[in-house]
Amino acid sequence: MSLNSTPSSERIQIGFFGKRNSGKSSLINALTNQNLSIVSEIKGTTTDPVQKAMELLPLGPVVIIDTAGYDDEGELGLLRIEKTMQILNKVDIAVLTADATVGLSDEDKDFIKKFEQKNIKYIIVYNKSDLLEFLPPTKPNEIFVSSHLKTNIDKLKELISQIYEKNPQKKELLQDLINKNDTAILVTPIDGAAPKGRLILPQQQVLRSLLDKGAITLVVQADELIQALKICGNSPKIVITDSQVFEKVKDIVPKDILLTSFSIIFARYKGVLDKAVKALNVLPNLNNNDLILISEGCTHHRQCDDIGTVKLPKWIQSYTNKTFNFEFTSGQGFPADLSKYKFIIHCGGCMLNDKEVLSRYESAQAQNIPMTNYGILIAQMNGILKRSLEPFNDIYDLLR
Repeated sequence: MSLNSTPSSERIQIGFFGKRNSGKSSLINALTNQNLSIVSEIKGTTTDPVQKAMELLPLGPVVIIDTAGYDDEGELGLLRIEKTMQILNKVDIAVLTADATVGLSDEDKDFIKKFEQKNIKYIIVYNKSDLLEFLPPTKPNEIFVSSHLKTNIDKLKELISQIYEKNPQKKELLQDLINKNDTAILVTPIDGAAPKGRLILPQQQVLRSLLDKGAITLVVQADELIQALKICGNSPKIVITDSQVFEKVKDIVPKDILLTSFSIIFARYKGVLDKAVKALNVLPNLNNNDLILISEGCTHHRQCDDIGTVKLPKWIQSYTNKTFNFEFTSGQGFPADLSKYKFIIHCGGCMLNDKEVLSRYESAQAQNIPMTNYGILIAQMNGILKRSLEPFNDIYDLLR
């Protein structure tokens, strides 16, 4: 994907589900007009979910996800089914593929119930329709297709577009924080973990949002912040910083200037800011040797001073004056069973879509495990949580 492509977290996520040999992979290949998935008569060809970011008209930027059959067998089969179940936490639209010559099985019907339980909009596609003598009537969210002959593939695209409706309640990234001609300063430290030649995704997305708002934006590292404030006459509307340099930035930015972090902005954007703030109440009650999970939504090469595995454990133990045990996960490796943890610290989730971030917080909440994110915890440990939440009046009220 190029640097100017729509991030996967902002794309419509379309998951394809079904029993083994129901024709999921051949349907995806026909729908995308590409050989994205391996097609075979051997059951269980698709193992781990296969994901592909692409443009699918008339929808636009999407992620197509091919999953393993939910009737898989054996020890490995159960692991594949578990991976398939995880995909339910992120998809915007589910496409259930059934063999038209067989119809819906009991397993199919059970899986449809899972869509409904998770409020996932879904379509039932009866594939291999070329093997039928006549087509029975369908419901509004059903369609007969032939991936072999590519019959009704265009109609399927149209149906997916009709089923999907953008959430009108979806907030902008900066929503009510910035107006046209406001000045904003972005503090973006360039360290060993930063991708060479480019900004990390949260910084890119905030910068683009500022440009869309018509704001005047300065992008600096922490050492240039004092000079940037002089250029602005000490009157920018807001300073948005990488949370790793909160300790330095907090002493430079005057109290009458709004100050927050990329991570906190993303927590609000993903709809979990209130949950993440409330979770901090557990900090004084943590005990020595408690197990803490530190989780990141992406996978990247770990540096010697990595924030997740090195800096955060050191900071939280120094802040609490206690010694803890830590476990680390990344990418899709967020555990279903969280019962052994006393506290969870998650990244900002810029690589995950809203549904997946929210599902992780809801899973933690259902298991009574407090969960916060990097920026909110770091703000708390630097004594500036209230200040960093001032731009968000509804959340700031939680701390009054």
